[in-house]
Amino acid sequence: MSGEEICRKLEEISRCGASLEEILAQAVDLLHQSNPRFHWTGIYELFPDDVLRLGPFIGAHTDHVFIGVGRGVCGTAVAEKRNQNIPDVRQITNYLACSSETRSELVVLIRSGDTIHAQIDVDSHEVAAFDDEAVTEVQRVADWLAQAYAARAGARHPA
Repeated sequence: MSGEEICRKLEEISRCGASLEEILAQAVDLLHQSNPRFHWTGIYELFPDDVLRLGPFIGAHTDHVFIGVGRGVCGTAVAEKRNQNIPDVRQITNYLACSSETRSELVVLIRSGDTIHAQIDVDSHEVAAFDDEAVTEVQRVADWLAQAYAARAGARHPA
């Protein structure tokens, strides 16, 4: 399933009244299924205390439920305000190992302009698992989710 197809599915469940939490869980599930190199797929939400908190995920259990901004690949993505595509995590000094089998990691920010809402984190047991096509597909879903976060924020804070 392509990123575009995933977004159509998310739009469908959104129109049917799914909560943001249900949409995030569905996004994780569909992304995880979309690529055989995706061995762990999850969303970390950024909270005002500059801590990323693990939301829905598929894959092995992780002890990294809370990650401070600047720590590991996930925290670095937020600190630097840019996506991270790490071909070989063994070459990263501040890598937070979720699994001894992980060899590459992709972190794509879910953002509206300068506001970072969350991130999609994908790990693979293969070195250099995330080619341009995989990055583009995950980015497409992240962009759709950013609109869902912005809509939720707008609903909570009417003008």
